[in-house]
Amino acid sequence: MIMLILLSSIIMIISNIIMIISMILSKKSFKDREKCSPFECGFDPKSSARNPFSLHFFLITVIFLIFDVEIALILPMITSFNLVNFIIWTKTSLFFLIMLLIGLYHEWNQNMLNWTN
Repeated sequence: MIMLILLSSIIMIISNIIMIISMILSKKSFKDREKCSPFECGFDPKSSARNPFSLHFFLITVIFLIFDVEIALILPMITSFNLVNFIIWTKTSLFFLIMLLIGLYHEWNQNMLNWTN
């Protein structure tokens, strides 16, 4: 029991020493306060939260999520190539990719991919 208390106190002392050295050697200053403040979706964290925001940020986020889910669905299709019948795999893959391309064409037609105000 004494050995456990001794080891835990040594670990706590060493970790505190490392944290203190890290704080002393860090290059952060008050000038970097602007860099450390959160900035997401065009919001200024020091202004009112009720200001309207650009709808384009929202659309880009939705497009990113859609493509992210698409990647998560395409990767297992690649690994299942040897496990399934080739004809069934090809039909399923082509159907899925055609649906993705139709969605991309629709986004392109609606000018969602252009960054204009």
